[in-house]
Amino acid sequence: MESLVCLPVLLPLLAAGVKLAIGGRLRRLQSLISLVTLGVSLAVSVVLLVAAESRGPLVTDIGGWPSPIGICLVADRLSTLVLVVSSAVTFCVMVYSVANAYDEQEHDAPMAIFHPAFLVMVAGVADAFLSGDLFNMFVAFELLLSGSYVLLTFGGTDARIRAGATYTLMALASSMLFLVALAITYGATGTLALAQLAERFPGLPEQVKLLVELTLLLAFAIKAAIFPMSAWLPDSYPTAPAPATAVFAGLLTKVGVYSIIRLEALLFPGGPVSTLLMWLALATMLVGVLGAVAQTDLKRMLSFTLVSHIGYMVFGVGLSTRAGMAGAIFYVVHHITVQTSLFLVAGMVERRTGTTSVTGLGGLMKATPVIAVLFFVPAMNLSGIPPMSGFLGKLLLVQAGLAAGGWLPVTLVAAGLVTSLLTLYAIAKVWNRAFWSGVRAERVGTVVESEEDTGEDPTVTTTSLPAALAVSVTALVVLGLSFTVLAGPLSALAQRAADELMAREPYITAVLGRQR
Repeated sequence: MESLVCLPVLLPLLAAGVKLAIGGRLRRLQSLISLVTLGVSLAVSVVLLVAAESRGPLVTDIGGWPSPIGICLVADRLSTLVLVVSSAVTFCVMVYSVANAYDEQEHDAPMAIFHPAFLVMVAGVADAFLSGDLFNMFVAFELLLSGSYVLLTFGGTDARIRAGATYTLMALASSMLFLVALAITYGATGTLALAQLAERFPGLPEQVKLLVELTLLLAFAIKAAIFPMSAWLPDSYPTAPAPATAVFAGLLTKVGVYSIIRLEALLFPGGPVSTLLMWLALATMLVGVLGAVAQTDLKRMLSFTLVSHIGYMVFGVGLSTRAGMAGAIFYVVHHITVQTSLFLVAGMVERRTGTTSVTGLGGLMKATPVIAVLFFVPAMNLSGIPPMSGFLGKLLLVQAGLAAGGWLPVTLVAAGLVTSLLTLYAIAKVWNRAFWSGVRAERVGTVVESEEDTGEDPTVTTTSLPAALAVSVTALVVLGLSFTVLAGPLSALAQRAADELMAREPYITAVLGRQR
């Protein structure tokens, strides 16, 4: 079973290599390779989740070199849970992109680009979730970023190049900070294996531990778009193609959050930075949602809500309790599916009408009822309408905050409620103007000429969309709703993942127990 742990990383990389070798030929075969690869990765991820639930953490040593000498991948409850959700999301997004024929836009390129870049990014995400040492985690980040650079600038429009430059600079800054943290950590402990670090960090001087923790936190905060390191996101994500934007919003920021969860629980449990995390969560919630309220573009509004809801996850981590960590894990799983769904729907709106500007839309409920429903359901989920998973995730965090006590956790509970109400207001404003109002219904089915360069490919609106687009988004919406139906088992699994994570010993024993 342990040999399966490396497959979610290796399969996409191998498929990307095959597709690059094929080049621009056999495009249907390339699409089939992508779908089969991601489907198999999803199946393997489910098997790993079941195995980790029944047997505990699974460890595989790459090349047969045991940790800490070699690279190890660790599949525990937390990593396999987010891996299953991310695999399901990337499969649905690939179906969407094939239906939207993004690969067909590359007919002038010397080789097919979109699908290999997408698969490389998927491999990087899986590697980050499974990595058992800090240096391999750094490699995973660089791997997923190399794919995301290509996807963000796909098409080569001026707006995408500008957004790509901003994104690249922020990613390079984060990577440099990560490398500095790795150098300090190795100099102080002589290892970068997470299991060994968990044993050696308690013996370090407090100043050294604090320096390492703050440096790593800053690097991951940039990747997770935590305020004040979040200004780059709303200007970068909306310019990319819809499938890329959806994966960026659903997964890339969560990789940063996942890293914070993993390291705070394993290496720095209950440290002094917990209070700082709660302050950052408070600022991220409020600044993000206020930015969302002020937007008149659907994609930018969703980008700001993405930032604000990162604050909920950071809030759970900052509590440094099992209940808070379980709430954060549940919310990560919920948010991956909901945010991805909304950005895919935004892509459908743009293909249907030629714009995502709310002022240029109207009457979509009557003209495109399927798109309207596909937007409404995850939007209400994001807003936290009972009994959806968004409400349940917020409820878990509210209960954890009240149980922790103290004025700061209670203030964050209040801020979370305000953020939820303002999210509902921002969603309702967009719904009223873009979907419910009939002022501009006559625009649907015509050619829309934008007055500014939005960075999107020139789009002629159509009266119909490929059925596979609606099917892929519907699958994601149903997945999000299933978290409501299965809220009991899912919250229990999140609690067990949090217990295992904060106990630390199961992880350490699984990795190092064989050498003891």
